[in-house]
Amino acid sequence: MRKGSLEYWPHRRAKKQMPRQRSVPSVAKPMFLNFVAFKAGMTHVTMIDNTESPAKGTEVARAATVLEIPKVYVYGLRFYKKGYAYKQVYGEVFDTAMAAKVGIKKTKHTLPSFKEKISEFTDVSALAYLDASNLGFGNKRVMRFELHIGGSTSSEKLEFAEKYLGKELKILDFAKQGEYVDTTSISKGKGWAGVVKRYGVATQYRKATGKGRHVGTLGPWHPAKVMFGVPQAGHMGYNYRTEMNKHILKLGSQGDANSINPNGGFLNYGIVKNDYMVLDGSIPGPSKRLVRLRKAIRMAEKVREPQLIYISTTSKQGA
Repeated sequence: MRKGSLEYWPHRRAKKQMPRQRSVPSVAKPMFLNFVAFKAGMTHVTMIDNTESPAKGTEVARAATVLEIPKVYVYGLRFYKKGYAYKQVYGEVFDTAMAAKVGIKKTKHTLPSFKEKISEFTDVSALAYLDASNLGFGNKRVMRFELHIGGSTSSEKLEFAEKYLGKELKILDFAKQGEYVDTTSISKGKGWAGVVKRYGVATQYRKATGKGRHVGTLGPWHPAKVMFGVPQAGHMGYNYRTEMNKHILKLGSQGDANSINPNGGFLNYGIVKNDYMVLDGSIPGPSKRLVRLRKAIRMAEKVREPQLIYISTTSKQGA
């Protein structure tokens, strides 16, 4: 019986550090539906369990992930029109000062020209970039991405997005404490791996084949080809992965960042200096990995305000 999962196929390396989020929840109220952060590391917290589990009402210990929020600026707006099969980009409008920082010098359209025919557009989104130069690990790259906006009509979305054009966004503009979010990031890269490590197949008896760590067969004689689902050696890890329904245990500002910084800083990361987020559980990828956040698209539970008692700040250097 095979042990490798076909849930994610094919197993190939991620192409970009910025993962794409192709789907967002349908929300009638105008709001930003996604955001970005960087993984600082993990710690553990104690809290009162307010779920419907048998431990409800008792104090429990949970693993938690700390994310640092970079500076995010909205430098433009993007307008979509209905295409033959998919919505297509019709045009973009930029804030002149902000766009120059990301290398955009000229713009073909103006915002008043789009307002006149807003009824023709099917969607409006915001264009943003992140500045991670003041993070704990000193990333100097300016990375651009798209912010989807909720709302029932294009005019509502435009009215909402226009308020933030040319301004800095905060994490509180995206989410609140106690909400659920989906995370998309790139898992740890583990290099070239054989079938035993990559798929978990059983090792063979050396007496039968002279080898141990290989598959017993690549398939039948007919059809005379190797099928796509046969476990084979190859690159393992560094794949896009999305995890759903991560509970936001705490949203903190730059002023109280020391309340979650462990002694000596986070391993392979450093000290959190900016706004931060503490999520319940783990997230794929190592420290310093870019994480895209999204409003929970399949939220199965109601929003629950967490009751934190303790956040561990003991040193992680010896872990």
